[in-house]
Amino acid sequence: MSATAEAPALIGTSGDSLREAFGKALSGLADEFPKLVVLDADIAGGTGVHHFRKSHPARFLQFGIAEQNMMAAAGGLAAVGLLPVVTTFAVFCLRAIEQARLSLAYAKRNAKIVASHPGLDVGPDGGSAQSLEDLAAFRAIPGMTVISPADPVEMALATRAILEFEGPVYMRTGRSPAMRVFGDHHTFEIGKGKIVRDGSDVTIVACGVEVSRALEAAKLLEQDGVSARVVNMATIKPIDSELLARCADETGSVVTAEDHNIHGGLGGAVAESLAATRPCPIEFIGVKDVFGASGEPEELATLYGLTAPHIAKAAKRAIARKG
Repeated sequence: MSATAEAPALIGTSGDSLREAFGKALSGLADEFPKLVVLDADIAGGTGVHHFRKSHPARFLQFGIAEQNMMAAAGGLAAVGLLPVVTTFAVFCLRAIEQARLSLAYAKRNAKIVASHPGLDVGPDGGSAQSLEDLAAFRAIPGMTVISPADPVEMALATRAILEFEGPVYMRTGRSPAMRVFGDHHTFEIGKGKIVRDGSDVTIVACGVEVSRALEAAKLLEQDGVSARVVNMATIKPIDSELLARCADETGSVVTAEDHNIHGGLGGAVAESLAATRPCPIEFIGVKDVFGASGEPEELATLYGLTAPHIAKAAKRAIARKG
C-alpha cells in the first residue's frame, strides 16, 4: 500500500503482543542474518526474545541486570562486525542512555535497541516502570533512528527493516495483546508514514497502540459528520515531513496521538516539522507531563486521556481553531 492509498480501517482482532511478534520475527530472521546476536538483561520472557534464545542459544548473550554494560558491549560487538540487538524494558533503556549515546550513536555503530513495556502499556507495574519519555530521550540523540510500530504485522516488517538498516535504531514493542490494524499485504519503510484512512477535515497522526485508537476515533467523528484522515507514523525519527506537510495543507488541522508524554515524542516531532513547512492548529493526545499509575492499560488510557473519544474531542478542537 502506498502512502496515498486508503487501507482497511481496522481489521479489529486482538492477537500477539508486539513483543511476541518481535521475538518470533527475530528468531525467524536469524539464519538470514548470520551476524545477528541478541543481548538480554535477564528478562527474555518479558521482551519476546525467549524465542531467539530457544532457536539460537549460541547467539544469545545474557548480561544479567546490567543494562549499562550490555549497551556498551553492543558497541564493541558492532565494532567487530556483528549485528547486536539490545533488548530490555523501555524504562531500563533510560538507565543506559549514556552508553547508547556514546558507544552506539557517537561511535556510529550498527546496533539496534528494542524496548518492550513502553508507556502506560506497562499497566499494573505502575508509574516507576512506565517509560513515558523514552521517545523524547532517544529522538534527541544525534544519528539515532526511532520507530514505534502499530501492530504485530508491522512489527514483523519493522524487525526485518531495522536489521537491513545501517546505523543505530531505537524501536518500541509492547506488553499487551495488540489490536490488528493491517492486512497481510501491508508494507513498511523506515522514514515513511502511511495514510491508513483518508479524510478531509482533520489529520490524526498516531504511532504504536494509538493507531488503532485513532481509527476508532475517526469512526466516532464520522457519526458527527467529520471526515478524519488517519496517518500511521511508525517512524518518529526521521519524521516524514513531506507527508505531514501535504496532510496539513489538505486538511488544515492535526491531532497527534501517542502512549508517551506529550513533550518530546511524536507530538513534538510533528510540531517541529509543521512549524517549518505548513503551520496549522495542532492538538496533542498523550500523557500530560505526569507520571503514570498502576492499573490495566485500557483503564489507564481512559484515565490519562488516550482513548478514541479523547482523540475525537481533540480533533474537534483542532478543527474549531482553523482560520
